Amino acid sequence: MSVITLFGGTFCNQDDVVEAVQAKTGYNRISDKDLVTAASRLSGLSENRIARAFSAKRSVFDRLGHENRRAIACLKLALAQVLAGDHMIIDGFSGQLIPQRVTHVLRVCLIADMKYRVASALGAHPGSEKDAAKRIARQDEGRAAWMVTLFESSDPWNESLYDIVLPMHETGTAAAADVIAENSGKKVIQPTRRSRKAVHDFLLAVRVEETLMNEGHFVDVDVRDGTATLTIHKQVLRLGKLEAELQDIAGRVDGVSAVETKIGETYHRPNVYRKHDFSLPSKVLLVDDEREFVQILSERLVTCDIGAEVCYDAESALELINEEEPEIMIVDLRMPGVDGFSVLKKVKETRPNVEVIILTAHESRHEKEECMRLGAFAYLQKPVDIELLSETLRRAKEKIGLESEDKDIHAE
Repeated sequence: MSVITLFGGTFCNQDDVVEAVQAKTGYNRISDKDLVTAASRLSGLSENRIARAFSAKRSVFDRLGHENRRAIACLKLALAQVLAGDHMIIDGFSGQLIPQRVTHVLRVCLIADMKYRVASALGAHPGSEKDAAKRIARQDEGRAAWMVTLFESSDPWNESLYDIVLPMHETGTAAAADVIAENSGKKVIQPTRRSRKAVHDFLLAVRVEETLMNEGHFVDVDVRDGTATLTIHKQVLRLGKLEAELQDIAGRVDGVSAVETKIGETYHRPNVYRKHDFSLPSKVLLVDDEREFVQILSERLVTCDIGAEVCYDAESALELINEEEPEIMIVDLRMPGVDGFSVLKKVKETRPNVEVIILTAHESRHEKEECMRLGAFAYLQKPVDIELLSETLRRAKEKIGLESEDKDIHAE
């Protein structure tokens, strides 16, 4: 039997349509939340980090987009495993990840005019029409960002992406469900040997992509009949060496019979390919009121492949960590207002897994002892040597990894 994917605008009655289709077909519903949970279990990444891929708002630490790509790869893995089955409705963003050559998928888009959507929004969230329109615009922004990520097109309702586009302001729930159920049973949507093979290739491509990412390489992967094609989008000084390394890594994945490499359309743009070093942290938050110093330090860390973001006061930093998940914070001890001691204490109370490195221009044995007692990972003096700081960050990342492994062992 076929698979149905439903993607649409908010306040287009999607939940009711899904329930009606379920009643008619007996298909199981698989939501984005279900796939995020499965992806988290498979990868070890937090559900929040994976779900953020659906958001228009990127993490401030993810300048290179690596975290977003890892999240999407995890979602693909969970989705590819689900596609081994049938009789399902994949409801939400995730269905867009299924390759077009998987032909036993009925791709449905639900959309409506603004008048209909505003009325639906007001029914769910009483208020003004203006507020309802703003809510819809914000949520559509997330859908547009998702489409840009996947297809480099900001139009979520592009008819070429779907088999059926249903205007809900003209089509009632029951009629929409009838159309979807009827078309899902058509012969052209039923699984074929070729379509099943495309699902297998999709799963293998995701496994190759995940293996390459774990080695620090971020390239596009496509698999056809066991042959993996790797596309390099950024220039590299020694292309032949990189190709050989990529081919060696991908070739070790079970099921890959051959590996080819090619350069992408953006290869000749002014950017440089760089292998990611996972022994270094990718989310470092610098907190210091000395703007010039902390900006220079941030730039130097970035050149060392360490993802860094800056806050110029403690209040902003404490607010940021409520939204983001920094691995490590580098905090100046003496700042106007809330000082480094207070930041350290607050962070260790609310986010004990975040390692904190203290910087100070006025070294004091008493202050050092107090910082270490409060849970600081290290206490360093300004101006800090970048190599010493990099090594300290590496050791802090290693500690985070060991503690994470211990938690996994105890959980088992």
